[in-house]
Amino acid sequence: MSEQAQPHSIDTATGKEAPAEVSSERVKDIFSRIAKKYERFNAVSSFGAYKAWLRTMASLAPIGHDDDVLDIAGGTGDVSFTMARLKRPRHVQCTDLVPEMLDVAHWHVTEQGKNCGVPMDFEVVDAQDIPYADASYDAVTMAYGIRNMPNRELALSEMFRVLRPGGSLVCLEFSTPPNALWHALYGFYLKHLIPFWGGLITGDREGFVYLSRSIKAFPDQQAFARMLEDAGFTDVTWKNCTGGIAAVHVAKKPEAPGAC
Repeated sequence: MSEQAQPHSIDTATGKEAPAEVSSERVKDIFSRIAKKYERFNAVSSFGAYKAWLRTMASLAPIGHDDDVLDIAGGTGDVSFTMARLKRPRHVQCTDLVPEMLDVAHWHVTEQGKNCGVPMDFEVVDAQDIPYADASYDAVTMAYGIRNMPNRELALSEMFRVLRPGGSLVCLEFSTPPNALWHALYGFYLKHLIPFWGGLITGDREGFVYLSRSIKAFPDQQAFARMLEDAGFTDVTWKNCTGGIAAVHVAKKPEAPGAC
């Protein structure tokens, strides 16, 4: 863990301090139940916009053909497959806290070839305790993951640790629309329509009440950028998607001293 990060766990639905187990167990329970319907929910609830967000994420990701990529909170594989198709890295390690989500991702590879020929492995991993060596990945990707982690500082510190010097973290997450009217409309959508769509598609309305609350409680673009900087990252930038409903943050691990 980097010197900047301090143990600090929260309830991810409220942002208030709470034991880490409160959020971790809730997240595992919700996503294990909705894993097989998660992709359909994303498509319907975002009116298809999430695909454009993934393409934006890939366009901003400094990933080359020789790079080894770690996908954190990879879920059913959307980010891993997008990077495989558009960036063609050497290898992708797709990880998630919930094995049922990874089962869906693995099925997409074995039955549909969504890895596009890019070598890809799957492993259950808690991002707050990544079981990989220091400086072992050229890039770390993550979508809709950090918001569900009760100790975000520790998770970011772990991602920083496993990145090679000069490597980048690319993070897509729900965020805060800066326009007041758009912000108000989005607030209504989160409170009423996200639980409605979630209940209709998956039968788990309460799980999507949590989703709505966790989005509202997550820091805005500037505050999350400061969290990245506090974890040791530099050159932190972000690009808003759909008026700031989501944002792609890109952050770099500094080069090693004396590197050319």
